[in-house]
Amino acid sequence: MSAFALSPPAVEAAAASRGGPADQGGPVRCREIGPADVDGVVALLTRGFGHDRGQWSRALRRMADHEAPAGFPQYGYLLESEGRTVGALLLIFARVGESAPVRCNVSSWYVEPAFRSYGPLLARCATRRKDVTYFNLTPAPPTWRMLRAEGYTQYAQGRLVAVPLLAPPRPGTRVRPVGGPTGDSGRLPQAEAKILLDHARHGCASLVCDAAGEQHPFVFAFHRLRGLFPVARLVYCRDLEAFARFAGPLGRFLARRGCFLVFLDANSPVPGLVGYYGDHLPKFYKGPCPMRAGDIAYSEHVMLGDWSDNGGARA
Repeated sequence: MSAFALSPPAVEAAAASRGGPADQGGPVRCREIGPADVDGVVALLTRGFGHDRGQWSRALRRMADHEAPAGFPQYGYLLESEGRTVGALLLIFARVGESAPVRCNVSSWYVEPAFRSYGPLLARCATRRKDVTYFNLTPAPPTWRMLRAEGYTQYAQGRLVAVPLLAPPRPGTRVRPVGGPTGDSGRLPQAEAKILLDHARHGCASLVCDAAGEQHPFVFAFHRLRGLFPVARLVYCRDLEAFARFAGPLGRFLARRGCFLVFLDANSPVPGLVGYYGDHLPKFYKGPCPMRAGDIAYSEHVMLGDWSDNGGARA
């Protein structure tokens, strides 16, 4: 098991230098989460964030099924004191393309109140690799300043709630699903075909728009807004202009499945899309490869499920 563990003396010294407690009843250790730790992590996150324990169990089962790049954690990192899990930070590592750099969605982060001074140390330990691009999709407002201080850069200012059904049709365009017994990836590049097939296995709508002899890939994750109203989230496309171009056919495909709204990250209203734009939900990244709007493949919105958009994945 690979790890970037912080030894107990280093943790205690760092905490003391910050004015935090050097000991909370025993040494505190930061290490990689292993399969044997899952039950303890589920219990901790259930206490910290609420939600049904079964939701967290399903989320970590999805993470277990995810193909993390070799040598990287499957689940993330935890803080341990006297054999008990007192903090956890879930990390979703992925390589979007066989030769592409590794990136990581920094997701649910919780530390018990008595060990709260170790929280920043857990975050630094878990995100210390310089060859990885880390991104945060659901930062709580009180953490924005801290993220910037830790080297994160904002890459999306807000969110657009689009109604693609209102976009004009595109005659000659065919929308077809990828994955399952009847869907295939056709002539898509291998890296994009893998994205669509992987996300179809996680319950997403992986779609290809065939138009004028070309194929355009899209992935949507489905959620229920406040647990009631079905919405889709744009997980992957080549760029937002492509989504605007094919919004009409895609909107009709989604509407036939009872979904009329699509959430997507953006820096401003997108020409060609009808909807509402709000600039109060920034997204951040740090690392060698800048993130872009329209690509949150292999992220918490896929792995964690319905509640991640309502604060369930926030630190």
